[in-house]
Order: sequence, then structure tokens, then C-alpha cells
Amino acid sequence: MKRTIIKIDRERCNGCGMCVTGCHEGALQIIDGKAVMVNESYCDGLGACIGDCPLGAITLEEREAEPYSEEAVKLRPAEAPDSEETAKMRLIEASESGCACMVCPSAETSEKRPSLSELKPPFSELKPPLSELKQFPLQLRLLNPLADFLKGADMLLAADCTAFVSGDFHPRFLKGKMLAIACPKLDNRSPEYADKLTAMIDVAKINSLMVLIMEVPCCNGLAHIAQMACRQATRKIPLTVVRLSTKGEVLL
Repeated sequence: MKRTIIKIDRERCNGCGMCVTGCHEGALQIIDGKAVMVNESYCDGLGACIGDCPLGAITLEEREAEPYSEEAVKLRPAEAPDSEETAKMRLIEASESGCACMVCPSAETSEKRPSLSELKPPFSELKPPLSELKQFPLQLRLLNPLADFLKGADMLLAADCTAFVSGDFHPRFLKGKMLAIACPKLDNRSPEYADKLTAMIDVAKINSLMVLIMEVPCCNGLAHIAQMACRQATRKIPLTVVRLSTKGEVLL
């Protein structure tokens, strides 16, 4: 079958092993000093490991591959070949050997931006903007896909960080929508999340789905989860993906 799956650039890979510990499915190992996919059926194709690679050696591609098997992942050997400490030591050794690592934006620090109090009168003198939030809970993991408030709704699926970097998150993105928040890298519940979204489309009959993510590579996993749900669903709804920079700007 043809599906989205990771691709490793062996020329860029320095064998640091950070992707191995970042792949919870156990699809990756370090063999002969390079990262290798040991079993295609372990790779869910969401690319959570992309953000762990300091050299940008991992990307996503669409090609013929074995289907992802959650059962195979459950039955795989429990112990990974490298511990987290070993992977860290590999990265230190690679950096000491003169490797110029390209750091993922999710790990970079950026300059401090002026706070609201520095730009405007004291916060006590300002009227707080109205919240556009219409429901609770918010976490996709906790949401019941058949909840009444989802029926016929326009849906916003937002990466956890987006509301904090976007100063106009409520009026620009959330207004008129129901909300689900998630982190594809930290939650590690991709198949479950895709199934929930599929139920929202087919059973709750949501009208549309907007996915709001950050520019960092690992955040792409949330868009892939939404795309997977839309492929699984029998109903077809509009899907929009919006990316934000780490400074809150919309990237076209």
C-alpha cells in the first residue's frame, strides 16, 4: 500500500540516536553508526521523531510501504537497543567531534519579546478580552467525540503551544468553533486521536476542521492525524491547516 512514512538521509545522519528514543513505536535503531528503520509496520508515519533529529536527517515521504500495525508494535521486544542516556552520550560525542548540528526550532531559545505590561498601561487598567471558549474539557484525549456540543460544529484542533504564541488566538482562530488541543510529540496517542476525529466527522457530523500548528517539524504530526481521520471518515468535510511561527505569525 502507498502511505506516508519517514525517510532517513544517511548522508546527514551522524548516528546520535536521539531519534531512537523519540520513536515510541520502536521503528528505529542505530546500525553501523546510522539510524535505520528496522520494521515499516512499526512506523505510524506521523513523524514525531523528526523534531528529535538535530541534523534534519528525517523527513516524511509518500511511498509503497507495509501498513502500520499497532498490534505489531505491542508485540515488539520491550527493550530498545539504546537507552536515553546512551543516546545523549552519542549526541555529545558527535558534537565534540566537530559536527555542526542544525538545531530543531522546538529546541532553540529565542530573544525575549516585550510583555503586555511593557507595551500598554498596567494590566489592572485594561479590560480583559472576552473568551471565545464554549466548552470543557479541551484536551483531545479527554473529549467525548459524541458530546452534544460537537454536533454540527466547526472544529478547531490546536497544538498546545499555539494559544500562547498567538496574541489573537480567541478572536482569530477560536471564535465560532469548538476546541480540541493536543501535542503529537508528547501525547503519543496518534491512532486513538485519529479515531476520535473520525467519529466527530461521521457521527457528530462536524461541519469543518481547522488544524492550528507550530512551525516546528514535530508539530506536523497533528496535521497528519487530522488528514488520517479525514481519509478514514465516510463524510467529507473541509480541512484547513494553519501554521504559526514561534513568534505567532501566520506562515503562508
